Amino acid sequence: MTGRIVIDIFMTLDGVAQAPGGPDEDPSGGFPFGGWQAPFADRASGEQIVENITRIDALLLGRRTYDIFAGYWPAHAGRGSVIADVLNGVPKYVASRGEPTLAWAGSTLLGADLEAEIQALRARHAETHVIGSIDFAHSLLDAGLFDELNLWVYPLVLGRGKKVFPDGAVPATLRLLDPPFGSETGAVRLRYAPAGPVATGAMGPDGTDA
Repeated sequence: MTGRIVIDIFMTLDGVAQAPGGPDEDPSGGFPFGGWQAPFADRASGEQIVENITRIDALLLGRRTYDIFAGYWPAHAGRGSVIADVLNGVPKYVASRGEPTLAWAGSTLLGADLEAEIQALRARHAETHVIGSIDFAHSLLDAGLFDELNLWVYPLVLGRGKKVFPDGAVPATLRLLDPPFGSETGAVRLRYAPAGPVATGAMGPDGTDA
């Protein structure tokens, strides 16, 4: 079996992905906009997000996001939440340079060789998802260690915060997997796969590649 590594990220138009879920999620750097995603929630986007979650058979998280999830989702077990049931039930893998206490059931610390660990996850699971975990996602994106980038882009600009593609990100091309989905509140889901190095050219007078 060759499984997939899917990165799921909620971000603003200017690429900020810090603390979409709540005010206390990640206030590092004095970030004042925690919870910016909530005003754009609607039924259609919620259904799409839940459908995506149900495909997960393993979860791969950075340390900060793991601590947030481990402090939240176990408390919602057995309360009728599909997301809670899936996240509590699947194996969890955690990327950390330290030696964290992993109290959430089914959690394992990832080894230091990231490429080898990713290949092992592909062999073990059909669909491993990285949710949020922006600092860890940078490592995966820069190394090309992913199979799908699932971006939810929201119609606001924050002007500060941790970005999905900060200055210095490794140049790369992405390929759109299916038509974008747009919600009634203006959020757009874009599903991409890696598509190799960046190519350049010159535009012709009719707007096509010369």
